[in-house]
Amino acid sequence: MVLSTVLRPSVRAAFSGLIDYAGLFPPAKLTMAEAQREYDTAQSGPHAWMLGRFSIPAPSLMAQGGLRGPFSVIADPNVDSLAGVAAARRRGEPIEALEIPIGKSFSPLRTSISPDEVLDAVGALDADLVESGLRDLPVFLEIPRAGAWRGLLSDTIGSLARMRLGAKLRCGGITAEAFPSVNEVSEFIAEAVRHAIPFKATAGLHHPVRHVNAATGFMMHGFLNILAAAALAGRVEREALPSIVAEEDPTAFGFVDDAFTWRSQRVGVADLITTRGQRFIAYGSCSFAEPVDDLAAMRVIQAPR
Repeated sequence: MVLSTVLRPSVRAAFSGLIDYAGLFPPAKLTMAEAQREYDTAQSGPHAWMLGRFSIPAPSLMAQGGLRGPFSVIADPNVDSLAGVAAARRRGEPIEALEIPIGKSFSPLRTSISPDEVLDAVGALDADLVESGLRDLPVFLEIPRAGAWRGLLSDTIGSLARMRLGAKLRCGGITAEAFPSVNEVSEFIAEAVRHAIPFKATAGLHHPVRHVNAATGFMMHGFLNILAAAALAGRVEREALPSIVAEEDPTAFGFVDDAFTWRSQRVGVADLITTRGQRFIAYGSCSFAEPVDDLAAMRVIQAPR
């Protein structure tokens, strides 16, 4: 890693608005008052430029007025949930994006879902979004990890591209099974880039580089890995993406004034801006401080004061 305490153009391009704050969700599971306070503090802090939206469940937004966003709302894939979001929007809540787990269209007892079933659910949801008056918002659909992942991804992401919807990747959780493999993450990124759809990620991405969590023993994905894979997809062979996603050496990633680097690969500022604007839009983290502190420890950004 090239060390610097100066905010380089490449760093600003890489991290502007990257972190959607998800303090209401596990493992933090803060109260609304606590999460709002954390978000407000981040908004007024020296690294506010890295902060994205406040991730909030639709029921929480519907139940409480006067919250401060802007919000990315996690809604269920049904008419009632979307109608509630639409009502909150009409009363002036600053809703900027929707995240919808399409897997909730199916019974939690299902262990396998066919591509055709997912496509039918996506089509029905698209109609519900139109009916609810929410179709103008950026929408990110979380694709369930069920059945044949590669076939499900290819068909579903192709459908999302035709409907001009985004995708969402869950990178972790509270069990080992919740963490997708290196190949699954690589396939998701490759398909999203191939079909030119925006995506966001969530869960298990508090830290920049892939590593083993000492407390749980889980192998955690890194947000720098995701960024590098998203930026380099289409420029390197598809078979090279797993090496990027699996990278565990922090010194393999670097920032110079005009580029972000992974080993011998360089991504210029203009391409970083395109990556962040059209590919890897944001990721959800229940902590804003942890990724900031880690990047400061790597001397990519200045430490909080």
